Amino acid sequence: MKLKTFLLLAVLTMFVALPQLITVKYYLHLCILALIWVIMAQGQNLIQGYTGYVSIVQAGFMGIGAYSSALMGSHFGLPVGLTIILAPLVTAVFALVAGYPSLRVKGHYFAIVTLAFNMVIFIVLLNFTYLTNGEAGISGIPKPGYGRGAMIDFHDREVYYYFVLAIAVLITALAALIVRSRVGQILLAIRQNEDLVASVGVAAWRYKLFAFVISAMFAGLAGALYAHYQSFINPEIFGVAQSMDAILAVIIGGSGTLTGPVIGAFFVVFLPEYLRFADSFRLILYGLILVLATIFMPRGIVGLARDLGTRFRGRK
Repeated sequence: MKLKTFLLLAVLTMFVALPQLITVKYYLHLCILALIWVIMAQGQNLIQGYTGYVSIVQAGFMGIGAYSSALMGSHFGLPVGLTIILAPLVTAVFALVAGYPSLRVKGHYFAIVTLAFNMVIFIVLLNFTYLTNGEAGISGIPKPGYGRGAMIDFHDREVYYYFVLAIAVLITALAALIVRSRVGQILLAIRQNEDLVASVGVAAWRYKLFAFVISAMFAGLAGALYAHYQSFINPEIFGVAQSMDAILAVIIGGSGTLTGPVIGAFFVVFLPEYLRFADSFRLILYGLILVLATIFMPRGIVGLARDLGTRFRGRK
């Protein structure tokens, strides 16, 4: 426990000091995007890693959060801080509507149903031009603290980095509380043997729906943070490909672990950037690396690190 506490404090210290160590501001931009993906991946991990249901709609829920936060500000004049808080609640409503029927099926059928929901969300965002402005998207989305007399300048990337870092830490802590609670133990039991859980009188569907809704709320929050950071959104970034990246972030980092989504989120954000030298072969190399990582690291980077640590202690 002392070692884990030390490592946790060391990682937090590294994240706090990171903006001071980065000389190229573009990498700070990527770090902000990666922290937003951490929030989204923690939600994906809750339904996929701990409950055992692969959901392919996380980017769609992220889009709902992004558009709802932007539209509540522009149409109703609500302050940015309030719209960021309300965005996960709006997403939760859609998740309840989508989750109740889709969680009645299992396995690959659930994945296909959620994939269909993501496609529906994408099509609505693309064609409901009255609200979403279609493919042109919404621009000029204000940042938190916008206007005269603002105490904090969120236009400064370093300030926004610390803002998103604080939220990512809180979301990770919330995920830890859920996982270590009685609800988390039931989710793990559902992943191991759902029929056995049902046979002892536990309403498994309620816990699955809970995990699905919380997962969607995390994605909605990530979408709101993304919208107000970029000040521009369009449907392109909320498609099925981005939902697949969320799944890969969990698998590569370590499914069913709290640190796995953090590592995986930075992996899926930074790796494509480092492969830009390959130009037209970039996506091919990216896919190849992901396939090899999935085959040779089935438990993810965290699982590999644990195995190496166990072997090292065994030799000592």
